[in-house]
Amino acid sequence: MRIFVSDCEGPIAKNDNAFEVTEHFVPDGDELFSIISKYDDILADVFEKPGYEAGSTLKLILPFLKAYGVTNETMRRFSRDTLLLMPGVKEALEFIRQIMPAFIVSTSYEQYISAMCDAIEFPVSNVYCTRLDLDRYEVGSEEIGTLQELAREISRMPLPEIPEGAKRLEEFSSRDQQTIKRLDEIFWSILPGMASGVMLRCVKPIGGIRKAEAVRKIAERHGAEVGDIVYVGDSITDVPPFKLVGEKGGLTVSFNGNVYAIRGAQIAIMSENATVLAVIADVFNKRGAAESIEVVRSGGYEALVAEASQRLKDTLKRWKFAKPQRVEAITDENRAKLARESTEFRKSVRGVAIGKLG
Repeated sequence: MRIFVSDCEGPIAKNDNAFEVTEHFVPDGDELFSIISKYDDILADVFEKPGYEAGSTLKLILPFLKAYGVTNETMRRFSRDTLLLMPGVKEALEFIRQIMPAFIVSTSYEQYISAMCDAIEFPVSNVYCTRLDLDRYEVGSEEIGTLQELAREISRMPLPEIPEGAKRLEEFSSRDQQTIKRLDEIFWSILPGMASGVMLRCVKPIGGIRKAEAVRKIAERHGAEVGDIVYVGDSITDVPPFKLVGEKGGLTVSFNGNVYAIRGAQIAIMSENATVLAVIADVFNKRGAAESIEVVRSGGYEALVAEASQRLKDTLKRWKFAKPQRVEAITDENRAKLARESTEFRKSVRGVAIGKLG
C-alpha cells in the first residue's frame, strides 16, 4: 500500500494563516511575525538549538495574539473568511483518495485546518496539526500592556540576515547579533516568567520533528513502511519528513518550495494549480519512488502524464486546468538554480510577504 502525505499551506492553500492572523490583529503584525519567523529559522537551521524545532514561530507569537484580543472564535472566523485554496486542489485530493490513503500534516493551527477541511471536504481525522485553545489562557491587563510594548519593540527590530554557511552568533553582523540576543532575552527569560509564558510550554506546534513523527504514525496506522509514502512540502518544517521519507526509499516533492524545501526534496514542482499532485500520486502509486524520479528526469510533466493510469488521463481531460510550469528532478548540479527559481515562483503565487517566510 502506498500513501500520500502533504503539508497544507503551500501545496493545498496559498495562505500563511498564522502570518495573516498576526498581520490582521496586531499593529505592525507583518513585521512582528517576519522577525520572529526569521529568528525561528536561525534557531532551528543555523544554531540547531537543542530541543528546538522549526515551526515554533506558531507558539512564540501566541502571547502577542492573546494581548491583542484574539480568541478561538475570531481565529476560526478569520480563517474561514480569508481561506485561499490552490486551484484544483479539491479535485486532486478527491482523485488521490480514490487510489490511496491521503493525509495532511501541517504546522497550521487547528482553527484554520477546520475551515480548510470544510472547504475541500477532507476528513479532519486524516490531519495532524497544531492544537490550540487560546481561550484557556488568562492574561491580566498589566501583562497585556507589557506584551504590547514588547510586540512594538520586536516589530521595529531590523530583520536579521543569515550569512551563507553561518553556524555561530559571531558570524552575524554586530547589528543582527544585538537583535538575536534581545530576542533570546525576550523569549527565554522574560516571557517564561509571565502568565502568558505558559503557552510557550504547553502549545506544541507540529513543526519539523513532529511532522516526521506524524509520518511514522501514518505508516504504522496502515501497516505500511515509511518508504511507501510520497511526501509533499514547501518549507523548512518539511525538511525532517523529507529526510525521513527519502532515506527510507519514499518520494519527496517540493511544491513551490523555498530554499529549505529544495534542499531536502527529490522533485521540484512550480505550479499555479494543484492538479499535478494527482499526477505525481498516480505515477508513484504505479511505479514507486525511484522510477517516478526517473520518469520526471526523462521528460518532466509530460513524461509523468504519459506514465499515468488511463483513469487519470481521462480525468485530466475533464479538469481543464493549466499544466504546471515546471516539474524537475533535483540534482546536486541544479539544486542552487532551482532554489532561486522556485523561491521567486513561490512569491509570485503566494505573495512576496508570505513567499519570503521560512
